[in-house]
Order: sequence, then structure tokens, then C-alpha cells
Amino acid sequence: MIPKTVVPQPGDFILTNIEGRGGRLIAVGQFLNGTGFSKYEHVALCVGDGRVIEMAGYGIREDSLEKYRNTAHRYSTGLIDLTEKERKDIVVASRQYLAQKIGYSWPDYGALALRRFHIPAPHLKAYVESTGHMICSQLVAACYRDGGHPLYDHWTGYVTPGDLNKLLDEA
Repeated sequence: MIPKTVVPQPGDFILTNIEGRGGRLIAVGQFLNGTGFSKYEHVALCVGDGRVIEMAGYGIREDSLEKYRNTAHRYSTGLIDLTEKERKDIVVASRQYLAQKIGYSWPDYGALALRRFHIPAPHLKAYVESTGHMICSQLVAACYRDGGHPLYDHWTGYVTPGDLNKLLDEA
């Protein structure tokens, strides 16, 4: 794990934990999805100047990275090699999603669960894709894809915070 003193660069992401009932629900969902009990239930994209763009229960927003200072967290800094162009393009992609004011999506959790149990649900996947809504980890994966540095070769709708943590473990 990178020390908390590391300064993330634009395009890096931060994994963090969520206290309370919401965090426990996400942890159980990740376990059911097959990513195990990760200590991180949330992810945000660093966009520079101490700011992040993230997806929360009420939608996409820009906020201060500082709010995660006293939480268990982990940065992708130094673990995923990005060119300066990719960093810029990832941030541009995140700002485009922010401008669209996309929302959080509970059906994404349904699609994740059905995939885990190998239950085909092409209509649910198509519905989720058509809404443009997503959860935090899907936003980060989509920004990396749109920025020219895809993290996965599958649909970004199948990415959880636990998957991103595992990706960093393997880096």
C-alpha cells in the first residue's frame, strides 16, 4: 500500500471505506459478486487541485479529496502507469460525465449479482447501459476506458471497488 503521504496525480483514483450501514451493504454485495470482503467500498477519481469526481447515492459530484484523509484509503498512484495525455483524457472524461449529471444506479447491483450467479440478463444489462447511470467503480472504469487506458476488457458495468482493489494488488 502506498503511504498516505503520497500525493495523487490527476487521473489516479482513491479507494476508501464507507462507515455504517451503506458500507456494510456494499461490502456484502461485493462478497456476493465474488470480489470478497474488500476493505474498500467506494472509489473516486482524482482530478487535480485536491479535488475528486465521484458517484454517490444521490448522483455524480465534485468534492474535496481532503474528506478521505481520516479514512482507510488506497491510491492507484504509482501502480497504474499513465502517460500525461492519458491522465488529461481521463480527467476530461470525468468532467464530461459530471456535466451530464448522471445518477447512481441500484439496477447495476442487480446486473452484478446476476452475472455472479451466471444468470443471463441481457435486458437488464441493456437497460442499465441505456440509462447512463452507474456506481462509483463503474464511473472510474468508464473514465479510464474513455481516456484511452481501459482497465478491463469487459463491460465497465461489471466493475466493483473490490475489483479495482484487486487490480492494484496485482500491479
